[in-house]
Amino acid sequence: MKKISRLALGLAGLVGLAAITGVQAEEAKTPVAGGTLNMIAQPEPPILMVGLNTQGPTLYVGGQIYQSLLTYGTGLEVLPSLAKAWDVSEDGLTYTFTLQDNVKWHDGQPFTAEDVVFTADKFLREAHPRWRYIANTYVESIASPAPGKVVFQLKKPFSAFLYAFELSSFPVVPKHIYEGTDYRTNPANQTPIGTGPFKLEEWKRGSYIHLVKNEDYWKPGQPYLDELYFRIIPDAASRAVAFEKGAVDVLRGGDVEGFAVRRLAKLDGVETTTAGWEMYSPVVFLQMNTRKAPLDEKRVRQAVMHALDREFIVKNVFFGLGKPATSPVASTTRFHSQDVAAYPFDMAKAKALLDEAGVKPAEHTVRLMPIPYGSQWDRLAEYVKQQVEQLGFKVSIQGVDPGGWSQALSEWDFDMTFNFTYQYGDPALGVARHYLSANIIKGTPFGNNQGYSNPKVDELLLAGASAVSAEDAAKAYAEAQKILTEEVALGWLYEMHNVTISREKVRNLVTTGIGLNEAMDEVWLAQ
Repeated sequence: MKKISRLALGLAGLVGLAAITGVQAEEAKTPVAGGTLNMIAQPEPPILMVGLNTQGPTLYVGGQIYQSLLTYGTGLEVLPSLAKAWDVSEDGLTYTFTLQDNVKWHDGQPFTAEDVVFTADKFLREAHPRWRYIANTYVESIASPAPGKVVFQLKKPFSAFLYAFELSSFPVVPKHIYEGTDYRTNPANQTPIGTGPFKLEEWKRGSYIHLVKNEDYWKPGQPYLDELYFRIIPDAASRAVAFEKGAVDVLRGGDVEGFAVRRLAKLDGVETTTAGWEMYSPVVFLQMNTRKAPLDEKRVRQAVMHALDREFIVKNVFFGLGKPATSPVASTTRFHSQDVAAYPFDMAKAKALLDEAGVKPAEHTVRLMPIPYGSQWDRLAEYVKQQVEQLGFKVSIQGVDPGGWSQALSEWDFDMTFNFTYQYGDPALGVARHYLSANIIKGTPFGNNQGYSNPKVDELLLAGASAVSAEDAAKAYAEAQKILTEEVALGWLYEMHNVTISREKVRNLVTTGIGLNEAMDEVWLAQ
């Protein structure tokens, strides 16, 4: 795979992301086998089964256990994974995948095309909101006409289809373990079986997750590392100390506070990069439950947006590691439009909107549920609470653990919460799922949980996904963005920038556009 340069944080880094300046090319050396890589799982994931949970920590650890058909480069080019080749018909309706040879599951059973068919047509169609939508809307049939071949026949063109096979969107699961079972209660969810370079050895809750080398991995001679440890360290300051003292080799975005990123990046023998997020380009938003008064009134949602200073949030809560968001589509991805409703920080405008709506804030108590990913999110909650209370509302903060947050959001039991959406290279995959009426489905925290519904937006999003030309797609997505921002379907806050910090000895750590969620079969430790 293509190697990437690593970026260093310089002295100018005291202002945030603009700090990432220096470039240091990785030395070309022959990989050395052996060794242990220590990382952090923050917060501790509720489960490692990627097909049932796509929260960040689950993907980070589960990405070493499960694999998909494809992966994607830092330029979003399509690359092989469990599929070694693929072919698309001229009419864009038939996608044929040729699978890798001699792949085995961690329990020794052979990986076959039937596993892929089962994953796509049964497991993910039931358990995965993004794939369910894609399969139900676009896929006519999924079959294996010959050993090692899988054919997806589409009902109509879907230009984003080749981007639908990233790990969190399409983790292939073993048919022999899940067929005929209740997927969500299957005991294998606690002892995951995948095809990846590492397999679960031990999970000591509250302490570490230990993965060991898959000796039967399908890439000869790989992985190079013997074992991976994902340390569970709840306190951000302690995580920074663990890295500084050498107990941890890698920090990903969110593992430590923004001010600690600047300090740790200056240590001798340390490298940093912002690469590895190209596929995701995460956008952070405030999610307001539109089923509940007074948030069912768009002018109230507009008032909340005017009450939030997004520049302040980026600079002071997240230490400059991002930029204010203006749209559901990240400015770094295709089809972003600037022709949208704007919400500059304006408390007077916010209060005027509430008066116009006839809403008396003092009569309402709003429950705000922070995403449980660390103290910076708690600070964000405190800031939002302060600003919304200035409008006259009563606000109560409800702290939950990752499992509780996921369950509450999945069951629509919230007033306001935070989340961030991965773009997945195309609005049809990472953006539309949060706004399509058809995706108002209980059971997942990553769908249209706020209950937003607008038939015109549905029509535009579907038109963008099915467009034959990029121009037609851009037109449809631009109109959709204009409506979504005017109606405040979500409260977009900022585009997240993540910095990965690692020891110089860690080689080939970030090689693709999915970064640290990529299978670490090529990672090795220099002596």
